[in-house]
Amino acid sequence: MTLLPTLTSFRRVVVKVGSSLLVDQKQGAVKRAWLEALADDLAGLHREGKDVLVVSSGSIALGRTVLKLPRGALRLEDSQAAAAVGQIALARIWAEVLSERGMTAGQILVTLYDTEERRRYLNARETIGRLLDMRAVPVINENDTVATTEIRYGDNDRLAARVATMASADLLVLLSDIDGLYTAPPHLDPEAKLIPVVSRVTAEIEAMAGGAASEFSRGGMFTKIEAAKIATTAGTHMVIADGRIEHPIARVAAGGPCTWFLTPSNPFTSRKRWIAGSLEPRGTVHVDAGAARALGGGKSLLPAGVTLIEGAFARGDCVVIRDPNGSELGRGLIAYDAAEAGQLVGRNSREIESILGVPGRAEMIHRDDMALGGEWRA
Repeated sequence: MTLLPTLTSFRRVVVKVGSSLLVDQKQGAVKRAWLEALADDLAGLHREGKDVLVVSSGSIALGRTVLKLPRGALRLEDSQAAAAVGQIALARIWAEVLSERGMTAGQILVTLYDTEERRRYLNARETIGRLLDMRAVPVINENDTVATTEIRYGDNDRLAARVATMASADLLVLLSDIDGLYTAPPHLDPEAKLIPVVSRVTAEIEAMAGGAASEFSRGGMFTKIEAAKIATTAGTHMVIADGRIEHPIARVAAGGPCTWFLTPSNPFTSRKRWIAGSLEPRGTVHVDAGAARALGGGKSLLPAGVTLIEGAFARGDCVVIRDPNGSELGRGLIAYDAAEAGQLVGRNSREIESILGVPGRAEMIHRDDMALGGEWRA
């Protein structure tokens, strides 16, 4: 029998909130009492020392009410206009409820490109990481004001999974209008049974997915299964839970009905495996003996320890790291273009701004963006 995880065992938690949960469909206004209860749950996680991130829908649903747009599908330009108005309201509401509980909210708007293109991915990852270092709560949404059909996710389930991957979260909580994955759509089959745990997403599991439930939601069980594949591949556990009740996360913590999607890996080893084996190196960074020892001790690579740069690479590309003997130490995502990196060889990080004319990252390759030989096989 598979043991179910407990919320206490996780360090970094992403919580996805859909429009249908957050916004009253008839009034087009936030369900304040529900949000207050959810914020209490988030504050509880935060007090336990966990990093908390929120992926929140709702900007279009709120904006269309303010702009008095008709019900039903919107034209792209109307949807973008509604998002522009709604994003302000959504950010303000989250900032208020989190602040009342001693937490600081930071808004991050992303598009598909921000999680797929390495340079943008690194920028977004670094911003999220810095906010978490300062114990803030990133509130993330798709940037519907600029996203078009060609460059959007179209649902926040998959976006939340990408955010969880980007943030190296070990748990993704999808709050839904159903308490988990059933053997069949429960509104169609009264004999359908809740599946408490999914050890691996198989073709049979995928076949159990249904369609979207409301005009305020672009998702459905299908997109949640897709999110589960993204998350678990990256080493992130995922849980689908009923978000219609108050204190939905507390209910999961108490062992309430939900569906857990398990992963045999963890974000650390999965990310290392991706860097080490899935990316084509675009160049080489040679380091001195002192830097090689520092890297072996878990440190980042600073410009001072670099002796030679080879190749034509861009910021965010994968490069090989070699020791003084030419042996490969590992691989990493470099924080500078080849031309910039060449100017920084052997220099102190404090000199970066004077050399490049603009502030830069202190690390040439951050330890979190580096995979040394063997560590990613754990």
